[in-house]
Amino acid sequence: MTTWRMPIEGHPQERVWLAWPTTGYTLGDTEADAEEARSCWAAVANAAARFQPVTVVVNPGDESVARRYLSGEIALLTAALDDAWMRDIGPSFVIGDDGSLGAVNFVFNGWGAQDWAEWGNDQHIGSIVAEAAGAIRIDSALVNEGGGIQVDGTGRVVLTETVQLDPGRNPGWTKERVEAELTRTIGTTSALWLPRGLTRDHDTFGTRGHSDILAAFPVPDALLMHRQDSASHPDHEIARVNHEVAERYRSDTGAGFEIVDLPAPEALRDEEGFVDYSYINHLVINDAVLACTFEDPADDRALGILREFYPGREVVGIDARPLFARGGGIHCITQQQPKV
Repeated sequence: MTTWRMPIEGHPQERVWLAWPTTGYTLGDTEADAEEARSCWAAVANAAARFQPVTVVVNPGDESVARRYLSGEIALLTAALDDAWMRDIGPSFVIGDDGSLGAVNFVFNGWGAQDWAEWGNDQHIGSIVAEAAGAIRIDSALVNEGGGIQVDGTGRVVLTETVQLDPGRNPGWTKERVEAELTRTIGTTSALWLPRGLTRDHDTFGTRGHSDILAAFPVPDALLMHRQDSASHPDHEIARVNHEVAERYRSDTGAGFEIVDLPAPEALRDEEGFVDYSYINHLVINDAVLACTFEDPADDRALGILREFYPGREVVGIDARPLFARGGGIHCITQQQPKV
């Protein structure tokens, strides 16, 4: 029987996958909203295509629209879509001990069956992308999204109690059962459970606490963690507690990684309330890092920290405010396929 392992994101990659925004709140109510969404998704796809192959899944009938925004070398794959968050609706790729490519097909149910979500089409995207990638499909009964797992490639995974233990996702599941299923599917052997996600991520159109906005392993011996310096922002306390939990995990397990704070932008609010802007939500690809920026004074500091931890890679800043206004960031709309 093949043993599977999810590599760290910086592992050499074959391709990056995205989905094209098609309907609903992602495109918005006006043509200006749709233009903003399409331009932002395309900016990420086109930036990635400078460094490696990219495939964008497109809803039937949207091929010509997508082509107007996407560079010519980007491949299109037509499949029915409800939404455009490929990290969550697509498969999570793994590598077998026999050198094969696997694709874990977690159950997707609209981020815990939220009343605004539709997933009749998106629940099949994991299988469709797995087949297109030539991967062995690994079905799982766990309701989970790719944005809810962050791995270091050596066996550690960062989870949140509000996602994997969400009654809308996995009623009755224990931490032990979740960890056992992740061991079977992505090869992790030790879980850092953070208590919850950021405030905005628990509002409408949020994920209820994905870990890919909270923490990321640039290398196995370092964990970048979101920090909110303003005591007036509710995420100040959330980030503080998460940091304490990570420190306790490190002490209890003897883990040798360094915890490095990645401070949030100075912007605290938008017209909807407190923002969850985070530099953690970046994508590592071959020779580059696609990083969220916010036209904020803290952008340069954050990009500098990322350059320090990703030496030899070009750090490309992309204005991610249109993505965060819709519920996610650069990491959320992409999924990397590792080389085997």
